[in-house]
Amino acid sequence: MLLKIIFSGFGGQGVLMMGYVLAVAGMKEDKHVTFLPAYGAEVRGGTANCTVVVSDNEIASPIASSPEYVVAMNYPSMIKYLNMVKSGGTMFLNSDLISEKPAREDLKTVSVPANSLAHEMGNDRALNMIMLGAVNAVAGIVSEKALAEAVETVLEGKKKTLIDTNQQALVKGSKYMCSGCGS
Repeated sequence: MLLKIIFSGFGGQGVLMMGYVLAVAGMKEDKHVTFLPAYGAEVRGGTANCTVVVSDNEIASPIASSPEYVVAMNYPSMIKYLNMVKSGGTMFLNSDLISEKPAREDLKTVSVPANSLAHEMGNDRALNMIMLGAVNAVAGIVSEKALAEAVETVLEGKKKTLIDTNQQALVKGSKYMCSGCGS
């Protein structure tokens, strides 16, 4: 298995955390992992993205030139990465901010109303973990247990009060996909 994923959205949507949690979950399952965040002028409201590669074997490059999956949390991200997704790949869209489907016939599109689902939970900032739960439910990259443990690892210390909410958000995203609503 070798899977390349790009997460992209506005700064403040938790895009880098999505990628980091997935990378930590992969390590918890003894997979080879790379995590390549985009640092620069990203601030709340700007753009942010990261690339995660998860593999059973050593990874030659952390660059995902033609990823199997792209997670677009906003419309500019969908446009930016649309032509990068591998033919037959999947694009996950935050349907609360992206109303149109990509213009490529060779892609699977999965729509997740991440903002609305987070609002239902009473925590608008949980949209990133909802989306990650949905992505993992479809792609089966790591176990749900590994994701939950990764959230704990990433948030231990000063942010440990956020662990339960983020784990619940992962489950909410996964359940949304498993209910057949996301296509």
